[in-house]
Amino acid sequence: MDSPVPPSPPHHSTEPPAEPRVRRRDRHGRGMRGPVAPPQVPLSASRADTFRDLVLDSVERLERRWPQLADVEFLVMEVPPAVPGETVPLGGSVAAEKNDPARVVVYRRPVEIRSKNRDERALLVHEVVVEQVAELLGLSPESVDPRYGQD
Repeated sequence: MDSPVPPSPPHHSTEPPAEPRVRRRDRHGRGMRGPVAPPQVPLSASRADTFRDLVLDSVERLERRWPQLADVEFLVMEVPPAVPGETVPLGGSVAAEKNDPARVVVYRRPVEIRSKNRDERALLVHEVVVEQVAELLGLSPESVDPRYGQD
């Protein structure tokens, strides 16, 4: 009688062991998963990207009124440098020097912690940007943006 199972090779074979087969699916049959959302959907934007966009929106609003802001560098940093005994700032500004442009920095983590949702975060980001621009220009925040503090 013919056996359906092929005979096993002798144990003293000099052939290298067979390569493991490539598994195309996991053991539950789901396989590799794709991205959660396509790139054009806001879900795929990181929190840092979303925050950067809020800062850019605020800067664009102010640049329409203050064209000299085109020379100012706006930065987003995660956290401010630690200074013992002082409150954590939400932003900062540095006046222009010889070879360096003026800079406005918004600190992402402190702003996120102080806001509950996206709308609140957008308002707080705009307030921080307005306050720092006002400090750079030597003006009051209300003169930089007449709607400051009203939203």
